[in-house]
Amino acid sequence: MDRRETLKSLLLAPLASGVIATSGCVTSSNNSAARVSWTPLPTSYSYGRTEVEQQRDRELFAESYFREHELITIAILCDIILPNDHPNGGALDAGLPDFVEFMVKDRERYKLPVRGGIAWIDNRSIEKFGADFINITESQRLSICDEIAYPDIQDPDLQPGISFFTLMRNLTLTGYYTTALGFEDLGYKGNTPNIWDGVPEEVLKKHNMTYESEWLKKCVDQTQRDITAEWDDDMNLLT
Repeated sequence: MDRRETLKSLLLAPLASGVIATSGCVTSSNNSAARVSWTPLPTSYSYGRTEVEQQRDRELFAESYFREHELITIAILCDIILPNDHPNGGALDAGLPDFVEFMVKDRERYKLPVRGGIAWIDNRSIEKFGADFINITESQRLSICDEIAYPDIQDPDLQPGISFFTLMRNLTLTGYYTTALGFEDLGYKGNTPNIWDGVPEEVLKKHNMTYESEWLKKCVDQTQRDITAEWDDDMNLLT
């Protein structure tokens, strides 16, 4: 696993009083508890959504599924998988803990693997370092992730953890690359209108073709691009 400088915004360490999850602006704490914060995921989507689907979204966003400890664990794992040290931001900047919870609420088949995976990673952490996953050091968390980050590891004792980490990685990357930050990271423009100025002149010459001046004016002149095409009764293009 690539040991980049992860969890820069989390400031987590072994803490007797635990960790507090907050969804919103990054905050700091004056007491012994660190705050794991992320940008909230938008809770309303209208594009491409029927009214039934929008109602389903509202119901899922209104429901809470994970306990605070579980949501913190998810946030830490999301940040390890996709840290915020990239110019386009990382998992916490894109609200991925909220996305993971939404997907788990929406897909019954994810509930046991994610909740059970959190329990597994806590047990592994306690066995190795004497505390659950959110209350060990950053290097200790990364060492556990290194154990389970590679699907080809054959150790049977690690298989539940490997399956869990693979699922978390898939959810994190899927969620990120369906957000505006992910689109920006990919350079994805979507259905953005562009300008077509006709077949290149050298191609036309190669095939002994040329445009008629009338068609150039009507079809290729970009100053006319916002004018709605009009046709006469004989289907001749007027504008």
